[in-house]
Amino acid sequence: MMPEPVITTHDLNFSCGRFQALKNINLEVYRSSIFGFLGPNGAGKTTMIKAILGLLKTSPHSVRIFDRELSQHKLSVLSGVGAMVESPSVYPALSGFENVEIIRILRGLPRGESGRVLRTVNFSDDAKRPVSQYSTGMKQRLALAVALLDQPELLILDEPMNGLDPSGIIEIREFLVHLNREFGITVFLSSHILSEIEKIATHIGIIDKGILKFQGTFHELQLNVIGNRKVFFRTDNDPLASEKLKIMGKAIEQQNHGFYFYAADQNEIAEAIRIMTNARLRVFEAVPATNDLEDLFVNIIKK
Repeated sequence: MMPEPVITTHDLNFSCGRFQALKNINLEVYRSSIFGFLGPNGAGKTTMIKAILGLLKTSPHSVRIFDRELSQHKLSVLSGVGAMVESPSVYPALSGFENVEIIRILRGLPRGESGRVLRTVNFSDDAKRPVSQYSTGMKQRLALAVALLDQPELLILDEPMNGLDPSGIIEIREFLVHLNREFGITVFLSSHILSEIEKIATHIGIIDKGILKFQGTFHELQLNVIGNRKVFFRTDNDPLASEKLKIMGKAIEQQNHGFYFYAADQNEIAEAIRIMTNARLRVFEAVPATNDLEDLFVNIIKK
C-alpha cells in the first residue's frame, strides 16, 4: 500500500512584490513520518511553513492537509495541527502554566489539558516559574507544549532547535522521536542543523531559492546524488586492482590506502571482487561508503 500523504501541495507559489519566494512547489509529507525540511538561509523554509498553515494568501487548491483543501476547510483542518513558527511567542511575566492555560481557554479546550501537555514535555517542575527566568531551551519546550494542545495528528515546527545548547538539542530530538514513535504524530520540521536532521528524519526535503530540489528518503537522496553504489576497496596491490577493474568501465577514485569503486548494483560489486581474486589479489576491505547529509545537501544545492 502507498503511504497516506498528510500534507500535499500542488504547484504552490508565493510572491512578495516582484520577488517569488516559492516556485511551483509539489510536496508530499506522509503520515507517521518525520520530515526534515532543509535549505540555506532565505531559501523559503519559513515561507513554506506559513503557506502550509494558511498564514499566507496562496492560490486555491494549492495546499491539502489530511486530504482536505486548506482554503475551504481551514478551521477544521488546522484543529488537528500543532505548530511553532519562528521564535516562541510567550508572555515573560506569566508562568509557563499560565502561558499554556491562556491558549487552552482561547481554544475552548477541557480543563486539565494544560497540565497534560506540560507533563508530556516533562515541564511540570518549572511550570510555576515566570517565563522570564527560562532558558532558550525551556521556552522551546513550552512552545512545544502549546503546540500539543488538542492532541494534534501533525506537528509543524520551524527551527525548533534554534539557539539551543547541545543538551537542549538532544532533549528536543529525543522528545520528537518519542512523539512520533509512541503516538504516531507526523512531524514536519525545518532546520539548518543537518546532523540532527540526519539522526531523526525518515524523509528529507531540500529547498533553495524557492525551488524544491529534492524530496524523499535519505537512501533516495544518496542515489540521487551519487547515482550508484560507492564501495571502498583495500587490497595488497591497489594500483594493480584498479587496473584490473578498468575492464568493467566503472569509475574508480584513488585514495592513499585503497580506492573507491562505483557500481550500479550488488552484482557488479560481486563481479569486481571475482576479478580481483582471479588476479590473485588479496582483498582486505570491501566496505559500502555513505556520504553524510551535509555532503549530500551541499551537492544538491550546487546542482
